[in-house]
Amino acid sequence: MESRTPRRWWILVVLCLSTLVLTIDSMALTVAVPSMTEDLGASAQDTQWILDSYILVFAGLLLTSGSLGDRFGRRRVMLIGLVLFGAASLAATVCTSPGEVIAVRTAMGVGGALIMPSTLSILITVFDEEERGKAMAAWGSVSMLGLVGSPVLGGVLIAHFSWHSIFFLNVPVVALALVAGVVLMPESRAPWQKPDPLGAVLSAVGMTALVWWIIEIPQHGAFGGRSALSLAVAVLALTGFVVWENVTETPMVPLVLFKHRDFSGGSLSLALVQIGNGGLLLVLTQYLQFVLGRSPIEAGLAFLPLAVAALAGNALGVKLAARTGNRRVVVAGLLVMAVCFALLTTVDAGSGFTVPAVALGLLGFGAGMAMPAAVSALMGTIPEDKAGVGSALNDTVQQAGTALGIAILGSLLAGGYTERMPADAPEAARRSIAGALATAHGDPALVHAAREAFTASMTTAFTVGAIGTLAAAVLAALVMRNPGRAPRPATAPQQPAPQQPASWERETAA
Repeated sequence: MESRTPRRWWILVVLCLSTLVLTIDSMALTVAVPSMTEDLGASAQDTQWILDSYILVFAGLLLTSGSLGDRFGRRRVMLIGLVLFGAASLAATVCTSPGEVIAVRTAMGVGGALIMPSTLSILITVFDEEERGKAMAAWGSVSMLGLVGSPVLGGVLIAHFSWHSIFFLNVPVVALALVAGVVLMPESRAPWQKPDPLGAVLSAVGMTALVWWIIEIPQHGAFGGRSALSLAVAVLALTGFVVWENVTETPMVPLVLFKHRDFSGGSLSLALVQIGNGGLLLVLTQYLQFVLGRSPIEAGLAFLPLAVAALAGNALGVKLAARTGNRRVVVAGLLVMAVCFALLTTVDAGSGFTVPAVALGLLGFGAGMAMPAAVSALMGTIPEDKAGVGSALNDTVQQAGTALGIAILGSLLAGGYTERMPADAPEAARRSIAGALATAHGDPALVHAAREAFTASMTTAFTVGAIGTLAAAVLAALVMRNPGRAPRPATAPQQPAPQQPASWERETAA
């Protein structure tokens, strides 16, 4: 087709690199935390802030950054985000205190929020309906490889260098993405409209408070103390945001998108999947290291079945979506993922790695089918003049699901573990399996009790994951449309349609 961007596949490489740097950073950092906290003398509260400062800023600014991309140029916003992310990563390599690391992680969260919506919005403006499925599959495959490969790479770097090398790893990837973005990528933006500063403030405050409330659940409960205050702020701000966006003449976020069945069904299904998947890798990493006694590098390599199967699922999903439509592919992939969680509920302290390896293969295959098809379906409903904020809305829903999943699974795992440990065990041993192994001093009974308690509570967490994934499959089957190639309400990729809220609203409500 003449309207296709000639360098679109090179542009996809830039988008994949930009997404890859976010995945590498988040997953590799989990391997570096023990070494980093010991070297910095960080307290448990410091460590929590190092991890949470990024996600709080990232989630809070997603909607605003998506709107900025539509207004000022998606490439420009993405490149600014890459510069900020790379500069903060470089600064982290010379940090010597927990406060300095928290500061640079906050700056990285701002950069990540500018990058993420722009990558997906540029992708849907560059690729037409015929090629978007393949582009989405490639984009998803790179993210999956980064998700699985970065802990292995992080373990190697920690074994030979300091924890600072984890942050330096971002710098060359960012530099390559910046150069390629400047040389290869065209600019795209929406027609100018009046800014919505109140919507930006309400969305940032509401999402930050919501994610903070979710993070606090395992430690302070859902409605106790400051958790209740965070929840109240989140409810008030987000309610005010929804009301304002529906009455203002120039809303920052097109909430009318949720009237489209593919967008609402796809995004909410992905949110439920993220609730199930949120803590899966973290739980299995602990199982491999603390129960099976694998090293960090071996634990990372153990996730290779997931990556290989995800690539196979991606390839099959693209072909099936072209023939049968996105809805069937999404439902089939989610059901395969549910089987993975069901299989993981059978794991105990004596299971070894065979059952988890098979389950991870099923997870990768199912996710490889379902996730790109769901994203392709929902992104196909977004008009080009709202591509940035539309993709940010999807990202925000998924981020909330991920945070909620980690909080729920983390709570179930920690609470179940403590309940199942002997009452006379040392306090540190009753709090976590890592504490039990550290205080056991060769006591085989305590080690055995800790491993049994951990795997039993792990079963409960995976049962919740299975329920969440099945609910996502049911939601996708009932809400999403069957045709995989529904027309998108926009014009050719290089000529954004003029703003026509009334006609768009009628089309998305159909």
